Amino acid sequence: MNKKKMYLLSIVGLVVVIYLIITLILYNSQRSLLYHPSENNYFGDKLMVPIDKVKIKTDDNIELLAWYHNKDIDNYKTILFLHGNAGSLENRVHKINHFNDMDVNFLIISWRGFSGNKGQPTEQGLYKDAKSAVEWLINKGAKQENIVIYGESLGTGIATEISQNNNFAGIILESPFTSMVAAGKSKYPIFPIGLLLKDKYESDKKIKNIKFPVLIMHGEADTIVPFWMGKKMYELANEPKYSYFPKYDDHMMEYNEKLLNTLKDFIKSLN
Repeated sequence: MNKKKMYLLSIVGLVVVIYLIITLILYNSQRSLLYHPSENNYFGDKLMVPIDKVKIKTDDNIELLAWYHNKDIDNYKTILFLHGNAGSLENRVHKINHFNDMDVNFLIISWRGFSGNKGQPTEQGLYKDAKSAVEWLINKGAKQENIVIYGESLGTGIATEISQNNNFAGIILESPFTSMVAAGKSKYPIFPIGLLLKDKYESDKKIKNIKFPVLIMHGEADTIVPFWMGKKMYELANEPKYSYFPKYDDHMMEYNEKLLNTLKDFIKSLN
C-alpha cells in the first residue's frame, strides 16, 4: 500500500473516530440539550391574576410546584397548562395573565427538575407529572370533560400523550412538533437520531387517538420547531379541529389580540 492510500485511510479513520466521539457526546448529553430548567426568557412580567401556589405529588413521590386559579370549578372550563422545555412558571406570566379575562380556571405545573422541584426530567417522568396534575384537578372537583389540555412546545408532546383515548373538553397545541426524532433529525441530520434518542415524544403517532376538539397554533416563521410540523399535526388531527397559523410569529408566539380571540372562541365552542 502506497503512502497516498495510507494517508487517505488515516484521514478516513480520523473522521470516523471524531464522528463516533461526537455521537457518544450527543448520546450522553442529550437530556441536557433537550431540557433547560435554568433558562430565563420572558421574565419580569407582573402576575395580574390571583393564584394559589400548590404542591402536586406524583405517583413516584415527587412534589411539583404549581399555580392554581379557581374562578368557578363547577361552571367554567379548567385549563391545564403544560409548559415547554425551558424556564420556570414565572416565564409564562405574560400568557396566563390573559386567562383572567376569560371564564376559565387554570392550573400550570412545573416539571420535575424545574422551578426547584426534585427529580430529573425524562419523557416518562413528565407523563407522570401531567397525569398527576389531572388527578389533582379531578380531586378538586373538576370533571375530566371540563378540562382543556394546553401544551406549549415540548408540552405539546405531553399534552398529546395524556389526551389520547381520554375524554377531555379540548386540547390546545402551541408550536407542536411531530416527534422529537423528526425534530432531532432536522437539527442533527448526519447522526442516527432514531437510535440515539431516549425521549422520543411521538405525537404524530398519537394524535389520531384524540377524539375531542383540537386547536393547533403555530407561527410560520418558527426558527426552532419547523412550521411544517405544526401543519402536519393539524392534518393528522381528527375533526373538529381548528388552526391559527400567523405568518410572522416565531416559536414563542405573540400573545396578541388575534391569538387571544382564537383561544376565547375555541374555549367558547366547547360549551
